[in-house]
Amino acid sequence: MLRDRLPDFVRENYYCGEWHHASAVMVGDHPDEWRDLMEALSAFRLKKSYIDTGGGQRTRLAKDFDAVFLRRGWRETKFDTRIVVDDSEYSTPTHKIDMFRNGIAMELEWNNKTEFYDRDLNNFRLLYQLRTVSVGVIVTRSDELQDIFNALGRGSSYGSSTTILSKLVSKIEGGGAGGCPILTFGIRKSLYREAE
Repeated sequence: MLRDRLPDFVRENYYCGEWHHASAVMVGDHPDEWRDLMEALSAFRLKKSYIDTGGGQRTRLAKDFDAVFLRRGWRETKFDTRIVVDDSEYSTPTHKIDMFRNGIAMELEWNNKTEFYDRDLNNFRLLYQLRTVSVGVIVTRSDELQDIFNALGRGSSYGSSTTILSKLVSKIEGGGAGGCPILTFGIRKSLYREAE
């Protein structure tokens, strides 16, 4: 069971979700990647400057979060996938995965359109079916952070049509990831730091 496998800090500071025994797969078959993920989640703090600064291609929040994984050998990865039927070949492109190592795919969705969840889950589903991804992980913001954004005058930049945990869970529950084991971690208010 997921709760029993999580460090206290992660259990208390994230809304954690699991589908298709994802934590059992990670702990049993990918213990190094599980350790990396738990350490990255435990080290993360939601700094006020992450909220005050505009986005762009890759936010400072994402770069800082990814740095923990990069130091441990994870990499942004794009797969060249195609289907061959007799003499016909069909390209089946996938989107880049934020961080990947040894069958574990990790995406950080901070403030994108909710369609990014569809993209991520479809990637996980396809790559799981191709025996390339064992577990998909998505770290995102919980709905309760909207109170902080509003208090900082940034509420309109983090609207209801952007990536929040409740929308992700709805898409997973609707079958968006197929049978791919999935872990979700929603960043809670308790991780917010006004003074850095």
